[in-house]
Amino acid sequence: MTATEQHTPGRAAAALSGVLAAASVLGVGHLVAAVVEPAASPFLATGAAMVDRTPRALKDFAIREFGSSDKLVLFASMAVVMVVLATVAGLLERRFRYAGCGLLVALGLVVVGAALQRPGATALFALPAVLGVLAGVLALRLLLRAAGGGSAHSAASAGGSGATARGNATRTRADGTDAATEAGGETDATQPVPIGSGRAPGDPAPAGKHSRRGFLGIAAGVGALAVATYAAGQYIGRALRDVAADRAGFVLPRPARPAPPIAPDVTLPVPGISPFTTSNGDFYRVDTALQLPALTSADWRLRIHGMVDREVEYTIDDLRERAAAESTFTLTCVSNEVGGDLLGTATWTGYRLADLLAEAGPRGEADMVLSTSVDGFTASTPLAALTDGRDALLAVGMNGEPLPVAHGYPARMVVPGLYGYVSATKWVVDLELTRFDRATAYWTDRGWAAEAPIKTSSRIDVPASFATVDAGRVTVGGVAWAQQHGIDRVEVQVDSGPWQRAELAAEYSVDTWRQWRWEWDAAPGAHTLRVRATDRTGATQTDARARPFPDGSTGWHSRVVTVR
Repeated sequence: MTATEQHTPGRAAAALSGVLAAASVLGVGHLVAAVVEPAASPFLATGAAMVDRTPRALKDFAIREFGSSDKLVLFASMAVVMVVLATVAGLLERRFRYAGCGLLVALGLVVVGAALQRPGATALFALPAVLGVLAGVLALRLLLRAAGGGSAHSAASAGGSGATARGNATRTRADGTDAATEAGGETDATQPVPIGSGRAPGDPAPAGKHSRRGFLGIAAGVGALAVATYAAGQYIGRALRDVAADRAGFVLPRPARPAPPIAPDVTLPVPGISPFTTSNGDFYRVDTALQLPALTSADWRLRIHGMVDREVEYTIDDLRERAAAESTFTLTCVSNEVGGDLLGTATWTGYRLADLLAEAGPRGEADMVLSTSVDGFTASTPLAALTDGRDALLAVGMNGEPLPVAHGYPARMVVPGLYGYVSATKWVVDLELTRFDRATAYWTDRGWAAEAPIKTSSRIDVPASFATVDAGRVTVGGVAWAQQHGIDRVEVQVDSGPWQRAELAAEYSVDTWRQWRWEWDAAPGAHTLRVRATDRTGATQTDARARPFPDGSTGWHSRVVTVR
């Protein structure tokens, strides 16, 4: 029996050992995944599985409360759970040899299952988790041994042999050197207990300062190795798939049909109102990707197949030989609550989807296009919406730049008039012509409507909610949208008074939002402002309040302000 097996590690050391072992799992797994398949990284594979299995109500809550930061919140929550489980693994290993290792292996099997369920998964998807868990088990055993022992069983074994050890310890030589020391015995645990030490005879001796230093040194080394392997995974992943450099060198096609210029009269001089064009950095992002797909323009392919006369495939070079198009319109997320900000207007550059589909020759029975992202996300778009003359594009540019990676680089779908979950697939690589009665997509499998035209809506931007303003003339302003129909009028109501017609900015097109404003003679007191819009078909927003599920929110947006 060695000196390090003669006492049970402290709880703090065991907990730290568990956390560092888990960090080793993630670091080594991430490094292996960078070479094998980034989506198989243990942390990302687990997160993706959680996203897929999260109840709809919880997803809606996350998007509503955290918006584009929902993934950051998920990562933080996962980290907390992993720290707790890792701590449990360390404490279990402290009490029962290999119990903590068994927990790591069990969790590893869960991660392997999650990785193997990713779209396009092969047996190699299991390798990052397998090698990561192996590294974690080795780290846990090494750390606990350095901390003083593998388990309580070790201490019990030491206690069981205590009589013999104590017998040897009490037989000392005339020069004061005990017999056990001369024999190479375990003197730290078996020397006579000093009077007043507070330790009963036979109890294991505490580790000395040198033991603590040794454990801390090994712990620091394991932690550094975990960080280094994760960083190496990040570096190798970028080196193998340098999307940023690829995007920097991407040349946007010159559109044969440029979008009409944006005239000054589409903007009203109202401080705080939403700008007509949304910058790329401010454009909302809602998707299921926990790690942005690393797809270069050279690797990108778009396959069109299914109910077609001929299967076709396009590369970026193939597209460059075609006439490009450009269009400005507003995209809206179905998760947008009444008054929410999950929408924006941009100028999109790309290629007409109707032309690409025509080359494949859709068959008469097809009524849906099932689009698939490189990360496996799917969306079901009515075929009619892609071929009825609207500016449905395979976009490669956004506001005069190559698509940002977060918004689908190198290519995505954008379709005016439909909520994004049935039309705006990012990183799109596959279009299958099929039927709604034969195929479903990611969100329709979760109960959302199969066809989702955007509903007529409006929003108050100024004054801010619960703002305090001075009595007198107050400008109320905001935006309204009714893609494919256009906004005919916007009205504002104060408290329960009559509806007042607002001034509209010039209309750019029926597919973009319109700014509006209304001048209010505000009297002192607390007041509630409401807004409603009417589109060109004569349909006015309903006051019936409904949440986004299953086909978009409804209701009038309102704000409470105080006039002094």
